[in-house]
Amino acid sequence: MVASHPRALLAVPGPVVSATVIDRAKIRVVVGLSGGVDSSAAAALLVEQGYDVVGITLKLWPQDCISRAEDKCCGPQAVMDARSVSHKLGIPYYLIDEADDFQQQVIHYFAAEYKAGRTPNPCIMCNEKLKFGTLINRARQLGAEYVATGHFARVEPSADGRRHLLKRGRDPRKDQSYFLFSLQQEQLARSLFPLGGLTKHDTREIARENRLKTADKEESMEICFVPDKDYGKFLQAARLVQKHQGEIVDLRGRVLGHHDGIEFYTIGQRKGLGVSSPKPLYVIELDPANNRVIVGDESALEREEFTVERCNWIPFDTPPPTLEVTAKIRYNHPGTPATVTPLPAGGARVKLSVPQRAITPGQACVFNQDDLVVGGGWITR
Repeated sequence: MVASHPRALLAVPGPVVSATVIDRAKIRVVVGLSGGVDSSAAAALLVEQGYDVVGITLKLWPQDCISRAEDKCCGPQAVMDARSVSHKLGIPYYLIDEADDFQQQVIHYFAAEYKAGRTPNPCIMCNEKLKFGTLINRARQLGAEYVATGHFARVEPSADGRRHLLKRGRDPRKDQSYFLFSLQQEQLARSLFPLGGLTKHDTREIARENRLKTADKEESMEICFVPDKDYGKFLQAARLVQKHQGEIVDLRGRVLGHHDGIEFYTIGQRKGLGVSSPKPLYVIELDPANNRVIVGDESALEREEFTVERCNWIPFDTPPPTLEVTAKIRYNHPGTPATVTPLPAGGARVKLSVPQRAITPGQACVFNQDDLVVGGGWITR
């Protein structure tokens, strides 16, 4: 029996229909279960609301995860926890192998970006291609209308009911809308985020009330396939990158030392440069064409203008000539006022009101207007 919870509020996206006329027992929802507390609480809320819920875990990593990260989303412990939650809630559960898709869509992208001198964000790509791509396709096969996850974000219909809007989660400390900016209208239309109006404390309370074993499980802030945060080690172990020596130069082109590959560096990095200097040096730029790492003092990291490519606009198909937004240049960035000018071929120019440090090619820049996610794009060199 699922415990009732006063904060358990869920809005179905799409056409606005009175809750009194929705026969939720006939609406099937697939929940992506990672084995963590958030997806567990999301499943519990959906069951409480009366939906026909099915739990699915995507097995993403082809290798034996026990020695790497047994409690991560690729590991056996996570699968056992997700299965336990499904059993406790009385819902069907499936483990689906999508390792090949993950390898092609996420791992190869991850390596290619580093080889190109960019810093990737694999979580955004995993959401777009798998959690709201492959999983939606699997949901259709099971006759499900929606896919739900434990993300702290919200989807709401626009005022005219023609579009689906993405909004920040109400808990500013846990908001994950940044990682969802690239979702298309078709994906948002089929997405449910039951935790969007709740806090992290709320989710743990929901899990405890339902006696789910994930209630006090520690959350992970790492990339799921790089649990020790050493992405360079992962790239070499997976044989995706080999060491290849190049020059470390200053902003004038003077050679200060040598590196083993630009893939092992990122903009703003200070430690591990292997060069001596009377003042601290930082990675200012990566030059893949010449296999060079360019370093300089901290002041050279600040920029106030840059471009993004492959923009996705959520409230509209065609953006206005300019937009005043708050721009987040990375997930843990607080955001800063900016003027965005859309460009031909799906790009945009971003001018910040205050220069920011370490604007990194390959990272996503996401545009907000208050709680609304207007869109975003990928920072170019």
